[in-house]
Amino acid sequence: MPGRLPAWGRDNRLFTLVLGAGVILRLLAVVGYPGLLWFVGDSFLYLGAALRPLPDLSKTVGYSFFLRALEPFHSLILIAVLQHLMGLATGVLVYLLLRRARVPRHWAALAAAPVLLDGNEIELEHMMMAETLFTFLVMVSVAVLLWVPRPSWPACLLAGLLTGYAVIVRTEGVPVPLVLAGYLLIRRVGWRPVLAVVAGCAAPVAGYALWFHSWTGQYALARSEGFYLWGAVSPFAECAQIRPPADERRFCLATPPARRLPPGAIIWAAPQVRNVPGGPVSARNNGLLTDFAARAAAAQPADYLGSIADDVGRAVDWRRYPYPSAGTVSYYYFHLKPQVVPGRTWIPGGTALSDVRAYGRASPSRVIKPVAFLIGGYQRVFYTWGPLFGAILLIGLGGLARFWRRCGGAGLLPWATAVVLLIAPMALAGFDYRYLMPVLPFSCLAAGLAAAPAGPAQGEAIRLS
Repeated sequence: MPGRLPAWGRDNRLFTLVLGAGVILRLLAVVGYPGLLWFVGDSFLYLGAALRPLPDLSKTVGYSFFLRALEPFHSLILIAVLQHLMGLATGVLVYLLLRRARVPRHWAALAAAPVLLDGNEIELEHMMMAETLFTFLVMVSVAVLLWVPRPSWPACLLAGLLTGYAVIVRTEGVPVPLVLAGYLLIRRVGWRPVLAVVAGCAAPVAGYALWFHSWTGQYALARSEGFYLWGAVSPFAECAQIRPPADERRFCLATPPARRLPPGAIIWAAPQVRNVPGGPVSARNNGLLTDFAARAAAAQPADYLGSIADDVGRAVDWRRYPYPSAGTVSYYYFHLKPQVVPGRTWIPGGTALSDVRAYGRASPSRVIKPVAFLIGGYQRVFYTWGPLFGAILLIGLGGLARFWRRCGGAGLLPWATAVVLLIAPMALAGFDYRYLMPVLPFSCLAAGLAAAPAGPAQGEAIRLS
């Protein structure tokens, strides 16, 4: 195989150029920022849970398992390199799957280009955050199911296990197992593959729930769904229409909807949830907040759907807004100054600063300005523009319509995955530009498959020469 790679590269020149550019850009990120970028405070929560393993009430810490496995190396650069390799591998999988479906080389390369060259993707890969690992795990699962027309039950079990782990890495992936199982049912591959993917997905999730129970006495993944759901309904929720019971009226907002902060900002500022006795992630308050949000959605369904539609509009808008706040968006860019790691605690037993020093045994944040200027400038110009993002999704939808006699063909799985990963965070928490990054590879794969030949092609092998 290695001896045939040069010939394969010559036969796939455009993709080789795109991949090479993606490698160079990621090298600039590693050299310009020798370490990792930090998102306050998710990064420090993940790191603290890696050093002192215990479940967190606010979010799953499956990403911390990955960090803990690498802890003996004491290298932040290693994490960055591995995450950049995951980003490159995701782009390569998009191309290989398209070529396996006999999509023309130039179209397959163009479809993979946003994944490999998007400056925002590269920046997120360089951050201690869960999105890159999550996206890679789900992409491998999708690739396993698409590689042959009728995947075997062991392959489906593997896809399920990877997806189940992805769910505990990032809980917005909870609907993805349903997408995988639904796709296999539509393709009529038999009951064994369907059961295998379901069992595979269930195993890591059940194991995490048991671990969570051992600490909290509750079978769950976290206790924050009510907190984030309250934020998701906050743009429109009116208690005059909801008429909540007495113990939920404390969550009502007096501020007119037009003057309310976005969901991703209001949950951290509103005393209605921040100052609730016992905290918003106690078992009781989580239940009350969840119930309040469900009442709001049921009482104002048009407003709830309209709020999600507004978020979709932001995703495809030609402008990028400081949303949900300017402070949050600032973390999504390369900057020319080192970040200041705070001295506060997220996981008991250490501060963010002490954890970073204990784990990486190096300066928490370093910037090599000449190189950082290059990758930072690149990111601000070369990213997937909102209208282009929308066009990619529409092309994938067009592919489903083209292959409607085959239930959408192979493009059904990645397109459905992309839509679920796009809508689920908006419905459950609210819009954030970071949430678009896992959507991009699957929407690009679906758009590429829209150009596949009409005849059967998925079972044909990729030729490397």
